[in-house]
Amino acid sequence: MLYVITGPPAGGKSTWIQAHATPRDIVIDMDRIASALTGPGAPAWNQDPIVQRVAQRARFAAIDEAVKHLDDVDVYLIHTMPGPKALARYRQLHARIVVVDPGEDTVRERVKAMRSAGMDRVVTRWYGQHRRQGGSHPVTAQTSRDW
Repeated sequence: MLYVITGPPAGGKSTWIQAHATPRDIVIDMDRIASALTGPGAPAWNQDPIVQRVAQRARFAAIDEAVKHLDDVDVYLIHTMPGPKALARYRQLHARIVVVDPGEDTVRERVKAMRSAGMDRVVTRWYGQHRRQGGSHPVTAQTSRDW
């Protein structure tokens, strides 16, 4: 099964996966990929444009290969804001879309404490998109971790 985990930055997507995936499952997460591609001491949420470009290419390759194995393993894919083309592909693959959203106030507090100032714009864009689409329905009522 393909699980596409979506939600705002700092919404708890990775934590949701930690609670549901098994060691045999495949997890495709840009933050984890970027971390794997950078040296010691690199920031946990690395926004360097070169790192992001290389990580994005690795992510596309991982997705392309992982979906070939959906009969054998579950694949958990973090995609913060999938567009119509991506959603169509996920539907074709019979993906389960999971929205992890602990609420805008919680997300903004987390971003302010843990992420770069630029992430606030992504939060605004995510909530704006979801309001236009009829809102989101949180899958986690509790906070995802101690921030």
